[in-house]
Amino acid sequence: MIRTLTAEQAQTAIDWAAAEGWNPGLSDLPCFLAQDRGLFLAVEQDGQLQSVIAATRYLHAFGFIGFYIARPESRGHGHGMAVWQAAMQRLEGRLVGLDGVVAQQANYRKSGFHLAWNNIRFGGLVQGLPAPEGRLVPASAVPFDRLSALDAMVFPAPRPGFLQCWLGAPGHVALALLRDGAAVGYGVIRPARQGHKIGPLVAENAADAQALLAALVQAAGAREIFLDVPEPHRVGVALAESCGLKPVFETARMYTGPAPTLPLEGIFGITTFELG
Repeated sequence: MIRTLTAEQAQTAIDWAAAEGWNPGLSDLPCFLAQDRGLFLAVEQDGQLQSVIAATRYLHAFGFIGFYIARPESRGHGHGMAVWQAAMQRLEGRLVGLDGVVAQQANYRKSGFHLAWNNIRFGGLVQGLPAPEGRLVPASAVPFDRLSALDAMVFPAPRPGFLQCWLGAPGHVALALLRDGAAVGYGVIRPARQGHKIGPLVAENAADAQALLAALVQAAGAREIFLDVPEPHRVGVALAESCGLKPVFETARMYTGPAPTLPLEGIFGITTFELG
């Protein structure tokens, strides 16, 4: 039986993701549900969840697949395909994106997905960051509509409910970078099962991204961090490497149609592989 998970049951998807080594943030779930209360689907059999998936809706034109996991002992019994089909049906009529395991690209192509680019997760003990600058302020000091406008430049659809939660969730530190009194970049760092994850990290250039990164790390008291960077953004990759971070994981960003026209040169850190 396919069912939509309650908030309490959805914690199972988070726990399974942690068991797979995906290292979810400690306060991710409430913000995911703030975007779409019904995003988590599951196959249930004999009162036990067998396979889960997230099918997140953004308004009427965009959707994103994530958390596609089956219980290890339940694999090979068709539960994964059943929940996948339910997720795609839930997002029918939309452009759908996902960050999939690179080795599974051929399977996603069978469902109509096409490779847009790869994303690289960098991780490690951060080093070599400059002292934080005075141009940085708490995101709460900037009008929300301005931050939402910045976010809309780097994401295919508006997501104000999610963003509002993401900026202020427990443990999250959100900072904005000002130029001539206006916000020109922002970033969020959050505690995860292991270390801290940074995302999004949005800036006009590498110097601004580095300033935000340094301030976020200091504000959170972080040592080990993880940062997800679009592979084609060579400046972003170089910034991660200059901080002593190493590639630890890679995904294939795929879409069911033409990839959205996004300014990858401004995306120094993706928000999350699970929701885009």
